[in-house]
Amino acid sequence: MPPSLSQHEAFIYVMVMMSAVDRNMADDEFAGIGRLVQFLPAFDGFDEHRLIEIGRECANQLSAPEGLDVILEMIREALPQRFYDTAYALAVELAAADQRIRNEEIRLLQLLRDRLGLDKLTCAAIERAAIARFRK
Repeated sequence: MPPSLSQHEAFIYVMVMMSAVDRNMADDEFAGIGRLVQFLPAFDGFDEHRLIEIGRECANQLSAPEGLDVILEMIREALPQRFYDTAYALAVELAAADQRIRNEEIRLLQLLRDRLGLDKLTCAAIERAAIARFRK
């Protein structure tokens, strides 16, 4: 098993997974992750200069055998239960940013929801809020 993640790293892994789920992580998606890291209280105390390094570590782990399953478990283990919905909200934020949620993104959200044991009502509320924020 790879080394354990910090809380900040787990959040970043969630966002990198969501950005990379379509096998094409655009620069603007990574820039969006950077903006969230700078803005959100969940990242207080995080050294933003480590973002690229952590993103690369996540990408390497994803390409390993059973990488997605391993990362989902690492995230679950790294986060206190009170932050499970925060991790889900970060994933939804990345998925909704382009105003089009793809099947791969939906599947990853389902996997994350199931691994973290989040109830469907909480997830639906998070999803609805993201849709409202990004509506044009």
